[in-house]
Parts: sequence; structure tokens; C-alpha cells
Amino acid sequence: MCFHPSLLPLHRGPSSINWPIIWGAKKTGLTIFWPDDGLDEGDILLQKQIDILPDDTLGTLYFDKIFPAGVSATLEAIDLIRSGEAPKIPQDETKATYESWCRRANAEIDWSRSATEVYNLIRGCNPQPGAWTTLDGEEVQIFDCELTTGKGRFGRVCAIDDASFTINSGLGGIRISRVRIGKSGKINSAEFIRDKKIELGRRFGT
Repeated sequence: MCFHPSLLPLHRGPSSINWPIIWGAKKTGLTIFWPDDGLDEGDILLQKQIDILPDDTLGTLYFDKIFPAGVSATLEAIDLIRSGEAPKIPQDETKATYESWCRRANAEIDWSRSATEVYNLIRGCNPQPGAWTTLDGEEVQIFDCELTTGKGRFGRVCAIDDASFTINSGLGGIRISRVRIGKSGKINSAEFIRDKKIELGRRFGT
């Protein structure tokens, strides 16, 4: 018996929580299955569907939803096995998808993409691998953020307040409240704005 954090046969592979968020999916789930020799292949014992809310991140989706649901599902599966009632439902190979690791190369922000796409990338990479951009050649990872309006050129700071700054993207903006510079710890945007002297029009990315 094995556990996988997706609704198999969708999202086979090692980053099955990241990719649905990045691609804007509204639902995912978990699967308890009977493994065979293939990667995340084998008959399904049971599945649980889980909603992906607009503000969910990789961290919240796993720790607040998938993990606790997985504990309950595992206990349910054990009871089914003990009672001799555990099903073996073949996976539909015509619907199978596979995605590899979500790595740093996948997490670079393209500010010319729509604000929704940028927002989903940041959510799907929070906390790992961390969506990133650059400022004066230095890597800046972006974590806590929200969708908002934007104006001006892509990748430029278009608004600043006491706790956040907004970078313009396609069809909107990203209001950012927590970042990481290089290998340092995460800091709030107020500290980042002060330390890096962020001003309107400052350019992020290349």
C-alpha cells in the first residue's frame, strides 16, 4: 500500500503538489494504491478530492489539507484491508500524466506573463523551490503575495506602501509582502524596501 498526493493517474511524479497550483487547478487530492513496478502505477484502493483555494500555497495545501487527509485515508485503507473489502481499481492509463521535479529553473518569474500566471507560480513554489527574480543581478525569492492591479512596464515597481511593494505584470500586478535575498533568511517587504532603497520604477528581472 502506498500514498501519493494527487488523484492518480494525474500528476505522477515527485512534484505532484507544485504543478497543479502552478497551472491554476482548482482541485487535487490524494491516492492510496497498490504499487506495482511502474512509477506511481498500480490499482487504486481509495482516493480523496481536495479543493485548491485561490490563496493556497504548496505549504498550506500539503500541511493543512493533504497531510491530515492522508492520515485519515491511510487509517480508512487499513480498515478496508483488514475487513477484506479493499478494492483494486485499475488506473486509467489514457488519463495518465507525469511531471518531473519542480526545480529552480522552473521557478524563474517572467514578468511579461499574466499576473495570474505569476501569482500561481509563486504560490506553487512557496516554500520550495521558491519562485525568484533578480534585482541588480542579485536573486530575490518571492513568497507571500497577492494579486492586485498594476500599471506601467513589466517587471517595474508600480506601488509601494508601509508593508509591501507591487511589481507590474501582464494584466495586473503582484503585491509582495515577504522575500528572501540570496541565501539569507526570509524578511518582510518593509525591511526589504528600506535596505534596498526600493522606489517606483525600480526594475526586477531581465
